[in-house]
Amino acid sequence: MLKRINEDIEMVMEMDPAAKNKAETFFTYSGLHAVWSHLVAHKLHMKNYKTAARVISQLSRFITGIEIHPGAEVGRRLFIDHGMGVVIGETCRIGDNVTLYQGVTLGGTGKEEKKRHPDIDDNVLISAGAKVLGNIRLHENAKIGANSVVLNDVPQDATVVGIPGHVVKQAGEKVKEARDLNQTDLPDPILDMIHGLEDEIKDFRSEVRNEVKDGSHI
Repeated sequence: MLKRINEDIEMVMEMDPAAKNKAETFFTYSGLHAVWSHLVAHKLHMKNYKTAARVISQLSRFITGIEIHPGAEVGRRLFIDHGMGVVIGETCRIGDNVTLYQGVTLGGTGKEEKKRHPDIDDNVLISAGAKVLGNIRLHENAKIGANSVVLNDVPQDATVVGIPGHVVKQAGEKVKEARDLNQTDLPDPILDMIHGLEDEIKDFRSEVRNEVKDGSHI
């Protein structure tokens, strides 16, 4: 356990420039606290002490704002950055070197019965607010854009954005005419609708002006 704690602290200091020293990282990173609590809860869960495991899980959720079900399988060097609102479901499996930002949900759709939650392979990054739902798999090196909703498998080395999520990059190459997007430049369906309404209003105003000019309104 001590070896795991030291490994996780070094991982955070390597990835987050805000982490100044080991003491600060140990005491202030809620993502680490949630993962360490989960290691204990998961061991109890696997030994069939499920009530005790859930108690630890819920205490951790109360303290950190991160909910990891004791049944979830978590790999090494899981980096939960900021972390508030992260939810990881019971049958979720997470590989090594995975990064999750705040507001990420690894949940179910309500349609599955046994395997209800996603599998996340090694070196996957899931940006803030993204929802990955159902018995699906995110393959190695996949990247999920902020606020995306992913309902299908994601290939290796793919970048997915949008609602519903769709692949815009594969192995560093753009898919079709997809834009080069990052966490601050993602499709927003509500904003697109607003822009569409603005265009319609402009067209309507232009028609009214033309009618006034040619006297067709009389």
